[in-house]
Amino acid sequence: MKAYIEEAERDLLHTYNRYQIVLDRGEGVYLYDTDGKKYLDFVSGIAVFALGYGNKEYNDALKAQIDKVIHTSNYYYNVPAIEAARKLKKVSGMDRVFFTNSGAEAVEGAIKAARKYAYLKDGCTDHEIIAMNHSFHGRTFGALSVTGNPKYREPFEPMIGHVKFADLNDIDSIKSQLTDKTCAIILETVQGEGGLYPASEEFLRQVRALCDEEDILLILDEIQCGMGRTGYMYAWQKYGVKPDIMTTAKALGCGVPVGAFLLTEKVAANSLVAGDHGTTYGGNPLACAAIEKVLDLFEKDHIIDNVREVAPYLEQRLEELKSKYDCITERRGTGLMQGLVFDHPVREIIDRALEKGLILINAGAEIIRFVPPLVITRKNVDEMISILDTCIGS
Repeated sequence: MKAYIEEAERDLLHTYNRYQIVLDRGEGVYLYDTDGKKYLDFVSGIAVFALGYGNKEYNDALKAQIDKVIHTSNYYYNVPAIEAARKLKKVSGMDRVFFTNSGAEAVEGAIKAARKYAYLKDGCTDHEIIAMNHSFHGRTFGALSVTGNPKYREPFEPMIGHVKFADLNDIDSIKSQLTDKTCAIILETVQGEGGLYPASEEFLRQVRALCDEEDILLILDEIQCGMGRTGYMYAWQKYGVKPDIMTTAKALGCGVPVGAFLLTEKVAANSLVAGDHGTTYGGNPLACAAIEKVLDLFEKDHIIDNVREVAPYLEQRLEELKSKYDCITERRGTGLMQGLVFDHPVREIIDRALEKGLILINAGAEIIRFVPPLVITRKNVDEMISILDTCIGS
């Protein structure tokens, strides 16, 4: 394993501070490194591997598609894309789908659709977007431009421009940034990288009402919080506050790189047309076969029911840790998207957990984030808490 790491450090661009293990295979909610050590996974590839590892039906579906055709391009139709779009529309309640290769690309498409919608109304190209402070939408230029953390943006400025920032759960903050040039408001229904902050029902309803009044588009980023993680297929569905444009990715393909942005019919009919947007790989048969099987398995295996059953128990056990240690100042989050806030950086705790066979990640320097596979059990929660307890107390 040491030799692999040394080779990677020689060959790969140093844009990650990787943990010093080489993961090799997975089974259920456990991962194994190249030396055979077993780890309980409470990261799931950053909220990606919702079904856990080694799901036979999922694997078989991908193998079968590989034997048919992997890629054809968007000059032609393919059956998996048609089936995946139909099933995604059903669970999301949206009307039109554009498949991408990643969450960041989904955000790029959402921004383009919003600006084209506004352009078609008045022919102007100076429309503004309001995004949220502490948000995270991706690393590409458009997505980075609406990411509300200056440390990510400043080294790469100038950004795309005409973007303003407001505060999540503060409607007056949004109204203070509103002008007659505002074309869209973008926010994560639950902020992930920014610290596990859910948008409140009142705030979402206020933003929706404001958008309806001013003919502004509401873009909800459900890349991390979507696909069942909050106990609803998409987090906004808990409150019934439907967006005009929605982005999704991560668990959408459960490991196959894929994302999508979805639009209402009104926006789709008055924004992007042929030639406005495209992708070579997006919507290819392999990726869409993954989406199709993931959505089938979510229904067949009652994944969301499991989230609703296990999530309250995870919250309870995290609250017990918070009560035990003064250094833990807060637990926050929703569903199987939880965070513990510490009064000091958490990297050492995460490192100790890794040594003891538990994979965790942070969300900011002082927050441990818990985004496990959605198939975890109470027993898995107990195992995680037992290990984490020893790491905090040591």
